Amino acid sequence: MKSTPHEPLILAERLTRIYPLGESSVVGLQDVSLRIHDGAFILLKGASGSGKSTLLSLLAGLDRPTSGRILVDGRDLGSAGADEMTRYRRETVGIVFQSFNLMPTLNVMENICLPGLLAGRPASAVKARARELLEWLQMVHRQRHIPAQLSGGEMQRVAIARALINDPRIIFADEPTGNLDSRNGRLVVEMLREMNQTLRRTLVLATHSPMADSLATAIITLRDGTVVDTAWKS
Repeated sequence: MKSTPHEPLILAERLTRIYPLGESSVVGLQDVSLRIHDGAFILLKGASGSGKSTLLSLLAGLDRPTSGRILVDGRDLGSAGADEMTRYRRETVGIVFQSFNLMPTLNVMENICLPGLLAGRPASAVKARARELLEWLQMVHRQRHIPAQLSGGEMQRVAIARALINDPRIIFADEPTGNLDSRNGRLVVEMLREMNQTLRRTLVLATHSPMADSLATAIITLRDGTVVDTAWKS
């Protein structure tokens, strides 16, 4: 069942995530609900430990909530089996991490192509799409370099291309500028904005940086695992 134009692409209802810690437990997220429509640019803001990364992990299918419900494009992630969740992570979403998470022994082209090949797509089509993304990111001249030969900004551009290789509807980015200087941070934010506006990808960006504040559709602020404010842009 697919979402209609009037329904949210992402619907989260009363999400709670509790982590066992010995005989006690830690609440990472508590009773969070949100609605994100197709094409939106959502910022998750808050200090370290506020719940941004926990919420992002749940929405991206990297973790499951202790309680609550997540619907993405009409799909109930709570009832999805392991194989369906793997397909969801490969086909519906792309993920950009603060630490890049590139394979150190693979070159740029191979890192970008890897998710497409794992998804079973034809190698020729995957490589053609990777070349398009490298041209967009002005990285064609670096395609045979391994990550250790790249700057932080270049590695994050490769990570963005890798997240886009399977043409996902949604991009989740967790502190993508956290390991970058201000110049490269701004470049990455501009690329993410272009991806949102030109490529029409829904973007959910977790960050404590103010760089993207003026660009977002909405800013959702978390504190101690709960949503304390939601500011929608007109």
